[in-house]
Amino acid sequence: MKKEYWFVIITYVIMQLSGGLAVDMIALFAVSAGVELTNELKVLIGAYWIVFSFIVALIFSLFFMRNEMRTKDLRNQTTIPISILWGFGGIFLAMFAQSIAGLLEKSIGIEQNSQNTEQILKLITQFPIVMLVTSIVGPILEEIIFRKIIFGTLYKRLNFFLSALISSVIFGFAHFEPEHILLYSAMGFTFAYLYIKTNRILVPIFAHVAMNTLVVIVQLNFEKHLDSLEKAQAFIGGFL
Repeated sequence: MKKEYWFVIITYVIMQLSGGLAVDMIALFAVSAGVELTNELKVLIGAYWIVFSFIVALIFSLFFMRNEMRTKDLRNQTTIPISILWGFGGIFLAMFAQSIAGLLEKSIGIEQNSQNTEQILKLITQFPIVMLVTSIVGPILEEIIFRKIIFGTLYKRLNFFLSALISSVIFGFAHFEPEHILLYSAMGFTFAYLYIKTNRILVPIFAHVAMNTLVVIVQLNFEKHLDSLEKAQAFIGGFL
């Protein structure tokens, strides 16, 4: 694997692990400055740290990948109009894949609600700026790491199915909900297919961003009217 790929992965891991320590350090600084540390303040600090850390991680990742983006192979890429069609079609493909995975999970007795999604929605309700991460920054980072880097590297050695399977399972476990590995893996397979079909990482990025945005909007506005099956299908696949 290229060294710049490792730099991106390490950046992502550091960003994910930084939350607890950063919040504690900022909280201590606030206390030393005479600010009363309440649960609401800690949640506030955590929310804004999520936004800050994801944006910084994306900036560093794009910096590390700058040469990769300059030397991309244009020969096997689909045309821009076809890529746009695949991008929009990918939204529905991802939703359909989630639907099938949701039905399979339900058939084997897996609880349909996602604690990850519920926590994200609760945080967005309190701090709408977090939607910037769930809908844009998070999906971009995940597509760079799980599709461009992990899937792309595996695909040079293995066939599509094995490469997509391994990268999608990793993508699923990265969301820390192993009981819903089918749902997250279904999304991973879809985005990997979009990437290999168009040879443009922007296509799965667009589909991922659009799907997450749609899920957040629907869940926030119509959550009370969704039944359990619909909730199982409406997972956010771009934020940990």
